[in-house]
Amino acid sequence: MIVISRTVSIPDEEVVMTAIRAQGAGGQHVNKASTAVHLRFDIRASSLPEYYKERLLEARHHLISDDGVIIIKAQEYRSQEMNREAAIARLVSMIQELTAVQKSRKATRPTRASKERRLTSKSQKSSVKALRGKVRHD
Repeated sequence: MIVISRTVSIPDEEVVMTAIRAQGAGGQHVNKASTAVHLRFDIRASSLPEYYKERLLEARHHLISDDGVIIIKAQEYRSQEMNREAAIARLVSMIQELTAVQKSRKATRPTRASKERRLTSKSQKSSVKALRGKVRHD
């Protein structure tokens, strides 16, 4: 059971993980062992609430395919178990990030003091710039 929040969780059966060979440095170990993990999670076929499904499918994220499948490849670690945990952690953080509700902004008005500070600084800058001109001898 993968826990997303207090009320939302994903059963292990809905996440498909396959071991593949990792890329990069690592010597003979990389050529022999399948330590990287390929995680696939089908959003449409999952037991997530409808709100979560809608938010995830609407998101334009590079890890979500056009078919609505999240594909994560984890190969940071040399052990398959650590890569498996890293892939699950990335899935959970991605779902939490894309389904977070944004606070609506409350419009505020500037205070009288802030308006006065702005105007005084504006007039000071104006007077400094006026003094930068050429000196005239009349």
